Amino acid sequence: MYSENDLVTVGKRENNKKRNYLVVNPLQGKHIPVRPGRAFRLFDALADRIRAEYGEERLLLIGFAETATAIGAEAAVRLGARYIQTTREEIPGVSYLFFSESHSHATEQKLVKDDIDRVIGEIDRVVFIEDEVTTGNTILNIVNVLEELYGKSLKFAVASLLNGMEKEHLEIYEKRGIHTLCILKTAHEKYAALAERPQAPGIYEECGFSDCPSVREVEISGKMDARRLVHGLDYGKACEFLWSEIETAFGFEAGERVLVAGTEEFMYPALFAAKRMEEKGVLAWSHSTTRSPIMVFEDESYPLKTRYKLKSLYDKDRTTYLYNIESYDRVFIITDAAGGEEEGKNSLVNAIARKNDDINLIRWC
Repeated sequence: MYSENDLVTVGKRENNKKRNYLVVNPLQGKHIPVRPGRAFRLFDALADRIRAEYGEERLLLIGFAETATAIGAEAAVRLGARYIQTTREEIPGVSYLFFSESHSHATEQKLVKDDIDRVIGEIDRVVFIEDEVTTGNTILNIVNVLEELYGKSLKFAVASLLNGMEKEHLEIYEKRGIHTLCILKTAHEKYAALAERPQAPGIYEECGFSDCPSVREVEISGKMDARRLVHGLDYGKACEFLWSEIETAFGFEAGERVLVAGTEEFMYPALFAAKRMEEKGVLAWSHSTTRSPIMVFEDESYPLKTRYKLKSLYDKDRTTYLYNIESYDRVFIITDAAGGEEEGKNSLVNAIARKNDDINLIRWC
């Protein structure tokens, strides 16, 4: 169904000695703008694989922040399953399960323990949703945490768009009884060398944060936060309500070019809204800001050409990035950031304003 040319381009991580490359999936809607229908067809293909294998079981899907949050959310919506994502954000008044993602630029991951406690006795299998799995060590870390806390009777599976696990890692999973599903099996041996190939430098932009051009800001109520346990059907309805309010507030015309930008872990509602726009004939694209510092190059075969350095909308002391900004008729930033980080908003708007005039900010609260 999908080939490596469809799903794999290789980026070079900046100052990461543990792993020098990053797989940049052009259909994922994270680093590269994507037509939303193409992203959803890919995500749904993975969800259908899960249904075929575990359709009779009660599932808890866990999507990995930040890059797999939309994949996991769409799988939960399509399957009508319980869902929660990992997070690196701070959620007031909860306790966490902590585990590490050693190769990442931000190694600490966590799950809300209170929600896992509440649901663990009502499920048959935990399915971890990832964009790509290389060694599987991160998932083993969380499996160890869950088994230590809840016992070894739990069943586990990993569903990913890409799986580059080598034989030795697959054997460990087989011995542990952890099933793996994927859309495409990949061989990662060549990726490190691809990331180091000589290329012409791209464009690095520092975006000011003291002020920014004026934008129309709209707050929409009814937010459902997938950092906490949700049911896929309920989450889909909440995103549908968000879209209906956006459509009422702004209106859309067939043929106009629109970008819908999400923020960090908050990917799915932006992609969902973009897909609804596309269904109305809008030429919509979507991608999101990210914590990942990736080098940019001008070479035609390299996926990322321009990098905009930002402050986070969630934490003014955190650096985030947006890549490959293009020109559109209108741009919509959709975020669940509370609104206290003006510097983050200003830097993101300033980045988008390099090539766009009509910029709108939607806060789901």
